[in-house]
Amino acid sequence: MKEPVVVIIGRPNVGKSTLFNRLTKSKKSIVDDTAGVTRDRIYGDVEWNGRHFRLIDTGGFVPNSEDLFEAAIREQVKIALDEADAILLVVDGKSGLTPLDREIAGLIRKSKKPYYLLVNKADTPEMQIHRNDFYSLGIEKIFDISALNGRNLGDFLDDLISNLPVVEEKAEPDDRLRLAIIGKPNVGKSSLVNALLGYDRSIVTDIPGTTRDSIDSILKYYGEEIVLVDTAGLKRKSKIKENIEFFASVRTYRALWDCDVAILLLDAQQGIENQDQKIIQEAVRRRKGLIIAVNKWDLIEKDANTAKKYEDAIRAKMATVDYVPIITISALTKQRIFKLIELAKKIHEERKKKIPTHQLNEILLPEIQKTPPPATPTGREIKIRYITQVGEHYPIFLFFANQHKYIPETYKRFLERLIRQHFGFEGVPFTISFREK
Repeated sequence: MKEPVVVIIGRPNVGKSTLFNRLTKSKKSIVDDTAGVTRDRIYGDVEWNGRHFRLIDTGGFVPNSEDLFEAAIREQVKIALDEADAILLVVDGKSGLTPLDREIAGLIRKSKKPYYLLVNKADTPEMQIHRNDFYSLGIEKIFDISALNGRNLGDFLDDLISNLPVVEEKAEPDDRLRLAIIGKPNVGKSSLVNALLGYDRSIVTDIPGTTRDSIDSILKYYGEEIVLVDTAGLKRKSKIKENIEFFASVRTYRALWDCDVAILLLDAQQGIENQDQKIIQEAVRRRKGLIIAVNKWDLIEKDANTAKKYEDAIRAKMATVDYVPIITISALTKQRIFKLIELAKKIHEERKKKIPTHQLNEILLPEIQKTPPPATPTGREIKIRYITQVGEHYPIFLFFANQHKYIPETYKRFLERLIRQHFGFEGVPFTISFREK
């Protein structure tokens, strides 16, 4: 079972981003008194008493008119109800109940999912009287809280996790490659999935799932079953562009969290953009296998150097993520789409690869001795004496060294390049960690 997803909703300036930062123990969301300051959708992990769930901050409307604003909020609530395992409606206890709060509450009451009303800005016990105004909404679970200082959040979280689905390990682990097709809207994700599933040697069956999940299908490829996840989302008609992008983002991140290898699809005519780079960063952070596939290559006018120039332009924007393969394809003409599957299988195997300890030490230690880490600020020499690979789900390389806290990031990148130079790991983010010898 996938980790539960909890979505924070509410009108602007009620403290959604402050609550997100408090629960995820981060400062990802920008906090400001100006309504609509959260422009990007924020995703984070929450741990409470050994239970984990994923939290989405949905702030960020800057309406042009009251009508557009209310329509945007309604659409946001519908999306949250589709995607979430639990809903947190945050209201402002100081300003009291508003007609928009009442309308949102009416929508979530019809949901069969757990929902909570959090009366925020109740910074002291004396201020809990503010929540009395909200009992008229007919919501059973009401908590007066302070996102700013954490008041009453423990009681709320105890109740929340008791109503979230429990993530249990499967008795028989699914070893099939889970391949997520991700990217911005309209880059051809569904077209690629359809092209793959329309292949003559494919046997297609639907994997049962809930209405909020992306549609997973099985591609039987030369006798091997590969799970394809199409993250295109629903064919929802909406006049509010931001909500369409939000819905697609939720689908993208849910698929990314649970896949083995992600294929980031780009439109050849648009290239790589900021949203794509955020997806790359999340894939690296989650240590997922990654491929960049440039779709609609058939629409590009080409000469002998077009492919190389295009790849160089993409890599220039990817900075240190230079180990990810880039492949040009066309879902329409099926150009290289099965080479893409072969590449994904290779990266999946690379992600599971284990390098024997003796090889790591015999090959890397002499290289490290030639180019040792810089000395500590006090002039002490840093020596790396032993290397081993650990990690069950993705590669982790453990370096034993003295004074390792002084090893700079530039040298860590040098060690990563050294590992890739000798042992590969194409398309596979991995972790370098240090322990005291």
